[in-house]
Amino acid sequence: MRTNTRALTLLGVLLAVITILAFTPLGFIRIGAVSATTVHIPVIIGSVFLGPIGGAILGLAFGVTSMINSTITPLVTSFIFSPFVTIGEMSGNIWSVVVACGPRILIGIVSYYTYAILNKFHKIPDTAKFVATGLAGSMTNTIFVLSGIYIFFGPEYAAAIGVESTALLAFIMAIVGTNGIPEAIVAAVITTMACKVLKMVFKQDFRLKKVM
Repeated sequence: MRTNTRALTLLGVLLAVITILAFTPLGFIRIGAVSATTVHIPVIIGSVFLGPIGGAILGLAFGVTSMINSTITPLVTSFIFSPFVTIGEMSGNIWSVVVACGPRILIGIVSYYTYAILNKFHKIPDTAKFVATGLAGSMTNTIFVLSGIYIFFGPEYAAAIGVESTALLAFIMAIVGTNGIPEAIVAAVITTMACKVLKMVFKQDFRLKKVM
């Protein structure tokens, strides 16, 4: 990976933003009765300018902060995201690491390729490209995290939240509508605004010469 000062600077700044969001209330925005996370947004933005490896690094940072948060401030379902948490008879395990980190790494990869593919079509406005990238990255997080929960912790998750196992799939689909869609909209708006500003900053050096 060829070094580039501006690329490394941007990576460092976005890692700092992820840390701040992850450990403060700024990482969540109240929309009616639900909370939409914003921690994945720096991952999406970074993937556009740093490529899939940079995006994956930022996604891993998101996953690690998620594990740390779940470990130091555990909730009833924190065992899903941390192998070090035990709630009653339910304990986290290696699959907790997969659920916490796997989807978050994929955010950076999916976001990058979404933008890269759309960027081949010059007639598509930048705004539309950034909106689609934000939506794709956010929904990647939602779909793969919830899928991981259902596959690896289905019965335990249902017991922890007091839902019948037979109704768990419907419950998870409801989360996609109540949390996933608001998160995607927020991600699309912020990603578009941030990427437009960063593109003006980098000008002809946009995409930082694919250093990552």
